[in-house]
Amino acid sequence: MPHLHIEYSPHLEQRVDVREVCLAAHRVMTGCDLFPLAGIRIRAFAAEHCIVADDHPDNDFLAMTLSVGSGRTQADLKAAGDRLFAAVQSVLATPLSTPHFALSLEIREIDAALSWKDTPIHSRLSKQ
Repeated sequence: MPHLHIEYSPHLEQRVDVREVCLAAHRVMTGCDLFPLAGIRIRAFAAEHCIVADDHPDNDFLAMTLSVGSGRTQADLKAAGDRLFAAVQSVLATPLSTPHFALSLEIREIDAALSWKDTPIHSRLSKQ
C-alpha cells in the first residue's frame, strides 16, 4: 500500500507540469523493490483555497504524503523517501530556485488492523 498524496497550491500548475511530478514519483516508486506495483497510487490535487506563509501572491507549495503499510524498516523507508524527494526536487527546480516555494514529504505507516482493502488489481498483476 504505497499511496502518494500530492497537494499543491492552485497557481503552481501555471509554473510546473504536475503530471511530470507524478511521473517522476512513479519512476522512483516502481524502481525500488520496496513497493509492490499493484499497490502504488499517486494522486495529485490542487488546494482550491490556501494561504501560504505570508500570503504573498507568488507563494506556492507542493506537499507530499506517502502512506505505506507496516513491515518496512525505517532505513528502507528513509532511503526511498530520499530518492522520491530528490526526484521531485529535480522536476521542481525552477520554483525551488525562487524564495516563494515550499516542498515537503512525509511518510506515514498505516496500521494494518485499521486499514481495509478490496483490490483485484493485485491478483491481475501477480499473474503477469
